Order: sequence, then structure tokens, then C-alpha cells
Amino acid sequence: MFQYSHQQYSEINFSSQDLRYGELTACTFIRCTFQNGSLEEIISSHCRFVECDFRGASLNGSIHKESAFENCRFNGANLFVSKFEACKMTGSDFSGASLDGITIDGGDWSYTNLRLARLAKQNLRGIKFHEADLSGADLDKADLRDCDLSMALLAKANLQGTDLRGADMEGVDFKTLTLAGTKMDREQAVLFSKAYGAKIG
Repeated sequence: MFQYSHQQYSEINFSSQDLRYGELTACTFIRCTFQNGSLEEIISSHCRFVECDFRGASLNGSIHKESAFENCRFNGANLFVSKFEACKMTGSDFSGASLDGITIDGGDWSYTNLRLARLAKQNLRGIKFHEADLSGADLDKADLRDCDLSMALLAKANLQGTDLRGADMEGVDFKTLTLAGTKMDREQAVLFSKAYGAKIG
């Protein structure tokens, strides 16, 4: 096990290093690569990763607290039972990543690519997904109350049994949604009706 604190790294290749069980505190990584790396059960706190490459990396069991992953690539990464608490993930790409058992506790996931992500039955309450791509995502019975879903792409997403009450859905194309059993509040019901040509008033 190792501990890094208040370190800064730029354009460093960590791919071949065994980073399992390590602790990172207030470190900054800029355009570093962790591609196909071993980061199982790593803990990051108040760290910042900018344009880093985590493609194919093993991050299962990892815990991240108030860290930022800005415009990072997680394509094909293993995030099984990983946890993100109040993290800033803006612009990061999770296409093809394994998100089974992931815990997302608050934070800003705006502009992320979560296309086809499996997030069924997840507690995603209050998370910011502004302009996130959730096309085809499995959100069956997920708790999306009070989320910012404004301008999010939800085409062909499974929202069956999802709780959307209190979520900001301004700019969402309701015609692309399947909403069987979905819980909506009055404001969302109005947006939904308007999408199908109803005149409210």
C-alpha cells in the first residue's frame, strides 16, 4: 500500500504500475494515463484528474471522495462496486465501462457519456446530469428525484418505475422516453403533455 499527498503529475504513464489499495489525497493528475492499470480498491480524496486515460483500467472497489475527474476516459474500465461521493465528473466518457454495483452519492455528472449504462435501482437522487448522454441507459426503478436532467439525452432509456419527482427536465425530449410506471410531478406532467401537443392553460 502507498500514500500520495499533495503531489502533482503531468503526462505521466502509470499504466504498468500496481496502484492497488493506495491512498491519494489532494493530488493533481493532468493528462496522465492509467490505461489497463490496476487500481483496485484505491482511495482518492480531494484529488483532481484532468483529461486522464482510465480506458480498460480496473477500479473495482475503489472509493472517491470529493475528487474531480474532468474530461477523463473510462471506456471499458471496471468500476464494479466503486463509490463516488460528491465528485465532479464533467465531460468524462464511461461508454463500455462496467458500472455494476456502483454507488454515486451526489456530485456533478454533467456532459458525461453514460450511454447504455446499467444503473437500474440506483439511488441517484440530487445528482447533476445536465446535458449528459443517458441514451439507452437502464434506469429501471432508479431514484432520480431532484436531479438536474436539463437538456439530457434520454432516447430509448429504460425509465420504467423510475421516480422523477422534483427533477429538472427542461429541454428533455419526452417523445423519446418510455415512461411506464414512472413517477412524475405536476411540472413534468405539463412538459410531457406539451411534448404531445397539449395546450395547457
